[in-house]
Amino acid sequence: MTAAIETRGLTRRYRGAAALEDVTLDIQPNVITGLLGRNGAGKTTLMSLITAQDRPSSGSVRVNGRDPFERAGVIEQMCFIRDNQRYPDDYRLRHAMRAAAICFPNWSSETAERLAELFRIPAKTEVKKFSRGQLSALGIVLGLASRAPITFFDEPYLGLDATARTVFYDELLRDYAEQPRTVILSTHLIDEMDRLLERVVILERGRVVTHAEVEDLRGAAFQLAGRATAVEDFVRGREVLTRRSIGGLATAVVAGRLGEEDRASAAAQGLELSHVSLQELVAAYGLGEPSGAGKAATPNGEGPAAAAEPEATAPASAPTARSAS
Repeated sequence: MTAAIETRGLTRRYRGAAALEDVTLDIQPNVITGLLGRNGAGKTTLMSLITAQDRPSSGSVRVNGRDPFERAGVIEQMCFIRDNQRYPDDYRLRHAMRAAAICFPNWSSETAERLAELFRIPAKTEVKKFSRGQLSALGIVLGLASRAPITFFDEPYLGLDATARTVFYDELLRDYAEQPRTVILSTHLIDEMDRLLERVVILERGRVVTHAEVEDLRGAAFQLAGRATAVEDFVRGREVLTRRSIGGLATAVVAGRLGEEDRASAAAQGLELSHVSLQELVAAYGLGEPSGAGKAATPNGEGPAAAAEPEATAPASAPTARSAS
């Protein structure tokens, strides 16, 4: 299967510090992919490079086999909804929707109007006066109604309450079922979005820690708990992602799969084995014990500081095919 997005050795440096370093990825078409990582991990930078809103320091990007830079035919197939989406000062809801209709060839006015009503977005208020949640809802409306073959959402739920977030998740799945497309979601709310994601890319300090199907990732680690001495005996020689201890008890998240002998050994030592949620696994990769390149800092804060990921801003004047502003 031909990848919708390919990056090869993609690197972006700001003032000598790497926000993204040597990222090589193939993102498959018509799949919902989660882009996960802590603040400053490089998520927004990666999306900005793919959508040609920034240029790499080195490396390459291909979208459906073509370089997106200065190619309107490629760019108009992508919609990037930022967490800090900007709009002209005089814009109201109708202006944002009209601009998006110009930008995106597959724009669905019916979808936009239905979602705007569903999220109760005020029609007469200037967008610059919107609350944080209303801005997020507007971004969701524009992103879903764009029907762009490749759609990016950067932390799309900021300021939304739990009910509104659930509406977004349900509407995304509904729209995806009706009009399959490549969706890339940058998120911290991993437990909430767990049911949406088919694949995940985990970034740490600008590098890819892992890129895998969600189900494969869940099966690639396990958690055990029990007496600290028994836990230490069991994990000896294994790759420990995280460990915690309180008094004489300990828990550990361990990479690898368990065989029948492992389970029997754990039971004999009184250890409790359990599956690791996607949230726990991402946290483990983000705070795991370093054992090679690309590993994160240890829980005590040792290790190099992450390069600051600059705040990128979309053009605030004429709308472009790359951003719904």
